[in-house]
Amino acid sequence: MTQHISCDLHDYIEVACMYGYQVRLILKDQSTAEGKAKDILTDTETREFLLLETEIGSQQVELIFLDKLQVLTPDARFTEVVFSGSCES
Repeated sequence: MTQHISCDLHDYIEVACMYGYQVRLILKDQSTAEGKAKDILTDTETREFLLLETEIGSQQVELIFLDKLQVLTPDARFTEVVFSGSCES
């Protein structure tokens, strides 16, 4: 069974993509990724990824590995989201 993040947290990612926010992602292993939120992608196994446009090209980050999302865009609708827990689907 594929793990997914909670629906409430998923909404924040959708807003970040809709407005093209510049974001910094902190992953569960404490590595980071930074770029413009572009889209949410789903693979054939129903895993979900955030597509980032970075300085060196596109990068996909699987949503279940997110620990924190920080919005770097000024005057954004939110500034930080902490990911804790997931829901099964």
